[in-house]
Amino acid sequence: MKIPTTLKHKPVIVAGNYENVDGRYAYNTDAKGLSLGLAQWNDRGKVDISAKVWRYTGEKWSRQSEELPLHRVLDLAILVCRAKLHFQEESYKYEKLYDTEKPVIDRIGLQGDAMTVAVCTDNEKLDEDIRLFSQALSKDGELIGERMQTLSRILKEMGY
Repeated sequence: MKIPTTLKHKPVIVAGNYENVDGRYAYNTDAKGLSLGLAQWNDRGKVDISAKVWRYTGEKWSRQSEELPLHRVLDLAILVCRAKLHFQEESYKYEKLYDTEKPVIDRIGLQGDAMTVAVCTDNEKLDEDIRLFSQALSKDGELIGERMQTLSRILKEMGY
């Protein structure tokens, strides 16, 4: 199934077989493709690139398809990496898997400020949810690790 090119998001680079590699949902997912292209919110004379996850319900392209500016995709990757590092290197030190006195895990400098990475202490079921999160992260370790290694290799090839 080909990603549509007649909608507002204009694909330029695509992974049209994403349904075959969508983690543990591979071969059984509505996420049929990924694309990098011209953002649907572009105004005349202003061009932004976005990433999009294309979902297909079996009958039509879903309104639940997500489109993100590239910097947000990278910010999410940074957040995933920092969370994984916390659960890999730090969480075991704490009974509740985080420092209850200091729920901020890190502040990562970006554009003259910093993105605060913290445990969401507003979550009423945090004690249970953080354990489930940690277990799921561990269970998906191979899937995530493979992608991290690939990302690392490509970043090194790019000189980062």
